[in-house]
Amino acid sequence: MVFESTCASDGRSLDNRLDVKAFEAKAPPIPTTQCPAMLAYVANLDSNDVSIIDTSNDTVLATVPVGNSPFGVAVKPDGTRVYVTNGSDNSVSVIDTSNNTVVATEGVGLEPSGVAVNPDGTRVYVTNSNSADNTLSVIDTSTNTVVATVPVGTAPVGVAVKPDGTRVYVANDYDSSVSVIDTSNNTVVATIPLGNNQNPLGIAIKPDGARVYVADQGINAVTGNVSVIDTANNTVLTRVPIGTGYPVGVAVKPDGTRVYVTNRPAGTVLVIDTSNNTVVATVALGSGQPYGIAVTPDGTRVYVPTEVDNNVWVIDTSNNTIIDIVGVGNGPVSFGNFIGTVPCASPTATPTSTPCTGRCVPTPRPRPTTHPRP
Repeated sequence: MVFESTCASDGRSLDNRLDVKAFEAKAPPIPTTQCPAMLAYVANLDSNDVSIIDTSNDTVLATVPVGNSPFGVAVKPDGTRVYVTNGSDNSVSVIDTSNNTVVATEGVGLEPSGVAVNPDGTRVYVTNSNSADNTLSVIDTSTNTVVATVPVGTAPVGVAVKPDGTRVYVANDYDSSVSVIDTSNNTVVATIPLGNNQNPLGIAIKPDGARVYVADQGINAVTGNVSVIDTANNTVLTRVPIGTGYPVGVAVKPDGTRVYVTNRPAGTVLVIDTSNNTVVATVALGSGQPYGIAVTPDGTRVYVPTEVDNNVWVIDTSNNTIIDIVGVGNGPVSFGNFIGTVPCASPTATPTSTPCTGRCVPTPRPRPTTHPRP
């Protein structure tokens, strides 16, 4: 990527190329957040906090300290709470979006990674990715307590809930499979094999519930791809190749027409057309190594944290171009659906935390990790 020294006021060069330094140097405007607002909650793995971005003007409204090694993020559908997994604390922090404070910290299994909330906001599902655990914790949002623990595959990471709330899908990294859980009784009703050495991480579901998209990183000479699962019969319909590298995070546009996938070592986002399951665009982000990815509820923007350079990149979905870069905390990852419409948020609240309850003994690993790469 080439950066020009002569730039317009919006951070672009005169020939319309993006200037990263100009974006980072521009003074942020005074926050003028309206309620409700579309906010992005970015988990910063190395600074142990969450940066809250107002997507209307791409400014950081607040920074909320959470537990150690925050990784997964999910916003409650009504926008009142945000759930953050703390990988080294074996806990989930619950943020009240009205004042940006941590109002509960619930202990879960070993090394929690992915997190998702069901459509009516009554349950939170958390994958416990340490291979000594291999479970899914189910949290009751009314009490912030674990009400069920479901054994799944080995090293579960990504998790997604079907839009009708009847099924939960879990990507099992070491098993190269997807577990399907019936939410009425918290039991595994199917296990979908993805093939040898697929090693899935991210997972997302089309809004109509008909398709599940799984980011398969691939190891041992197996090329990374995106598996497309038919939810009617729990079978893999096709695999979308992503080229060099391996995919990690995956998100679906609210209208179901596009799937966005982060290619971590390549520093890119791949755009898949769901009508024919082909890659129609590749967006370069530099060498920041993207992990999580999320789409705004109105479908106009995609937000991509890049762990190495401590930035969040903003993509315009109408033309797949980068339109902004937002500096956040250290090591942003934010794995999951980390953007939501929030009733109101205070940019001046003083963040606090609460003691951990339940199973909260730190694990040896400092962060969720994938298989070693060559």
